[in-house]
Amino acid sequence: VASNPPQPSHKTFRIKQKLAKKQRQNRPIPYWIRMRTDNTIRYNAKRRHWRRTKLGF
Repeated sequence: VASNPPQPSHKTFRIKQKLAKKQRQNRPIPYWIRMRTDNTIRYNAKRRHWRRTKLGF
């Protein structure tokens, strides 16, 4: 499935920063956002599973 090579154990700082950002983005929406008035967001549509979708870098 994944055509790119595995991540080396010694990562560059730039790659590590990118991975950290993707890790922060990959979380459910806070429950209080769902409770807001006139809210239509039910879930985070951009969730990523580590095995299904690779980041591509």
